[in-house]
Amino acid sequence: MNSGRRSFLKSAGAVSLATAIPLVGCTTPGNPPVSTPRAQMGKGRMKLSFSPYELQLKHTFTVAGNSRNTTPVVLTEIEYEGVTGYGEASMPPYLGESQESVTGFLQRVNLEQFTDPFMLDEILAYVDSLAEGNSAAKACVDIALHDLTGKLLDQPLYRLWGINPRNTPMTSFTIGIDTAEVVKAKTIEADRFKVLKVKLGGGNDREMISTVRSVTSVPIYVDVNQGWKDKHESLEMVYWLKEQGVIFVEQPLSKTAIDEMAWLTERSPLPIIADEAFQRLSGLAALKGVYSGINIKLMKSTGLREAHKMITVARALDMKVMIGCMTETSCAVSAASQLSPLVDWADLDGNLLISNDLYEGVKVVDGKVTLNELPGIGIKKTAS
Repeated sequence: MNSGRRSFLKSAGAVSLATAIPLVGCTTPGNPPVSTPRAQMGKGRMKLSFSPYELQLKHTFTVAGNSRNTTPVVLTEIEYEGVTGYGEASMPPYLGESQESVTGFLQRVNLEQFTDPFMLDEILAYVDSLAEGNSAAKACVDIALHDLTGKLLDQPLYRLWGINPRNTPMTSFTIGIDTAEVVKAKTIEADRFKVLKVKLGGGNDREMISTVRSVTSVPIYVDVNQGWKDKHESLEMVYWLKEQGVIFVEQPLSKTAIDEMAWLTERSPLPIIADEAFQRLSGLAALKGVYSGINIKLMKSTGLREAHKMITVARALDMKVMIGCMTETSCAVSAASQLSPLVDWADLDGNLLISNDLYEGVKVVDGKVTLNELPGIGIKKTAS
């Protein structure tokens, strides 16, 4: 059997494996099975509610291609027998979703037809079937369902999944494209973080990195947001970035430049990570050999359930895994953080970039993602 055939079979097998992974209510050796007495005995119906909200960024956020001071989100709640799960959809420009599209999608979701909130495969398959796309809209239902089921069992999700909370990674803090003076000020402001994520692709890449390096020696993740155009110049830049203490480069070329990206990844001294090029689980196997790893975001993956499967498949394909976020409240960031002990790198700072968070959840302690003991996704509402 030739190597290409073996690679194909491995990729196909990994994707097939992921469809059978139990997530909530699963057991591990030595642990008793988790029961769901409230779901089995209750006769309630789930009620979904949602409302738009506008996140206010502390600083203008600039990446290759756009700048913004706000991010639209839609906040969701699923109530069942007096217990409420919280969810969130965040819509940065490139996703192509809006508050109108999300609320329009959610108006079609009828959760009252389900009497058992623990039937997540069935419920989320129904939600996914309502329309193509709408990943963020689907994610806010998924997140709220996971929060609800964790609260019904009075356990944090990481414990239900058998994940050790002590294994959380450091999170990077994002420095957007700006003038040297502003970049230096933002870097100094972020001195409690042990790793930074620097946005490139704005035409001042070397200045950005040199400015950051003038005030800190911490490791750097680089995110180009498809901002580079030439593969040869990109490779030269990656070699220079390695000398500056950069750990990996995220989405350097256009997501459509597949051959050029594979060429760059093969020759790069640093891992090349897919972001805009990677959305759903079904597209993961095709990225093997094109990228070194993937950046999983709940707003792209339709939520926690598929994100967990993505991690399993990526590991089977020997790919690196990063978990990231959009500009989000502590709701979605805390949800993604439940999976963070399973990944190589984390960029879970979206809640730290805003000034009007409505929730309290995951914390960053000495630069490290730190999970709490609260049930579900680990948040409490602090404002209305």
